[in-house]
Amino acid sequence: MSDHEVTGGVSLKERVAIVLVEPQSPGNVGMVCRAMKNMGLGELRIVKGCRLDHPEALKFAVSARDFLERARVFESLEDALSDTELSVATTRRHGKYRQEIFSPKEIVSKFAVNLAGNRAALVFGREDNGLTTDELSLCRWHATIPSSEEYGSLNLAQAVMVFCYELFTSLGSRTVGGEDRPLAGSAETEPLFEHMERTLMRIGYLNPQNPAHLMRSLRRIFARSELDSREVAILRGMMTQIDWAADQFKGKKGA
Repeated sequence: MSDHEVTGGVSLKERVAIVLVEPQSPGNVGMVCRAMKNMGLGELRIVKGCRLDHPEALKFAVSARDFLERARVFESLEDALSDTELSVATTRRHGKYRQEIFSPKEIVSKFAVNLAGNRAALVFGREDNGLTTDELSLCRWHATIPSSEEYGSLNLAQAVMVFCYELFTSLGSRTVGGEDRPLAGSAETEPLFEHMERTLMRIGYLNPQNPAHLMRSLRRIFARSELDSREVAILRGMMTQIDWAADQFKGKKGA
């Protein structure tokens, strides 16, 4: 097996993208490019952020300047993830909406059984405050790098290197197992969640002042379910039927 194939002649370069959300330091972006090239990844996506032609970016990319030249720039994280089925948001913080968080090794294990039929994205946030809760909710899984309690913050390029290294050493030289089952991508699941929120608001299930509270939990439930396109279509059909039935809705039960 050559060129770090994962299965059936498909390489990590073709399957896994690194996504940087509003990176602030051109030097960090350059170092990310170098880390990606070191570990056999090939696609960099940027959501807004600093200039990619900045001298610092070029300086720290060294021989990976070609990554800067072909990086794709997006206006939103949702757009950057629209053609991916497996998305991982990285975070250092835990909290109410950041509870089920995996290690890099655990994420690679999940990739190992799903990359055969799907594309993946590893998402990294801003250097100063990471990803927002809403941005995390756009991703299927959440992950963190275990580090010292005394000082747990990693440099952006260091964090990218840890994940790329785990991918390269675990998947870069062997065939990935698991079934070739294409999952529903962000372009399918986001319209589902939007439809679900409208419908559940309409029947009085969500709190109009804070609908995101329950919707984040519903997103996590369906992320664990690993929906495929047919299953998304079933759920959309269910929401449509509820919409039709809601024409007779007289108000929330007990209100």
